[in-house]
Amino acid sequence: MQQTEKVNIIPAADEQSPPIVQAASNAVTPMEMLNAAVARGADIAVLEKLMDLQERWEAGRARKAFDAAIAAAKAEIPVIRKNREVDFTSDRTKTRTNYRHEDFGEIARTIDPILGRHGLSYRFRATSNLNEPVMVTCIVSHRDGHSDETTLTAGRDESGNKNSIQGIGSTITYLQRYTLKAALGLAASNDDDGRTSSDVETITPAQADHLRDLIKTNGKSLDKFMRWARVDQIEDIAAEYYEACVNALQHQGAAR
Repeated sequence: MQQTEKVNIIPAADEQSPPIVQAASNAVTPMEMLNAAVARGADIAVLEKLMDLQERWEAGRARKAFDAAIAAAKAEIPVIRKNREVDFTSDRTKTRTNYRHEDFGEIARTIDPILGRHGLSYRFRATSNLNEPVMVTCIVSHRDGHSDETTLTAGRDESGNKNSIQGIGSTITYLQRYTLKAALGLAASNDDDGRTSSDVETITPAQADHLRDLIKTNGKSLDKFMRWARVDQIEDIAAEYYEACVNALQHQGAAR
């Protein structure tokens, strides 16, 4: 019996154009090829090649799922509130350090529920060998199996009256915060470590108008958007957050 290929016929948009004919997908997966080879009694060399092909195919699918999940999560992650202030004067140099930043707990409270909804999780690996910088690696993983790693190093924090263990712990916490932000594609400049609030550049009037247009066009709530961005008025949004705000408004991340 002759086997005929199944096709889908899509009507043309107008009577002058011919209908579009699409062949149904008959793609064979590497696993199906492997099962067929086993059934035929193929030799071990063929089976090994098919197994390698299956592993690469699965890895490719997992990578695509990971990228899609990261993109979807980033569209929902709001501006993270800077909930900590550092203010001290060095006993040695007599210079004052004053800045605000978000601590790791604030980052986790903000992003963990969003990452979880998209099948994402993260963990850290830290090393602190004698006479070497502290190294922290953030591993972001997806439920389908793909993961990415981001590594940063820094010296032990010897500020204040910290002992050696406290200095290592302080550096690890600092690097966890920055590796996580880097792994998720959140620029490190989102932190204003070492700057005062007056140093932060805000968006331009044209950018503020563009955000208002996006809010209106996409049926968003201005009040909900400003709560999401954690500002009292759109003009107060930091310039470094502009792209994140645009991305969120064009998707479903803000002021739903």
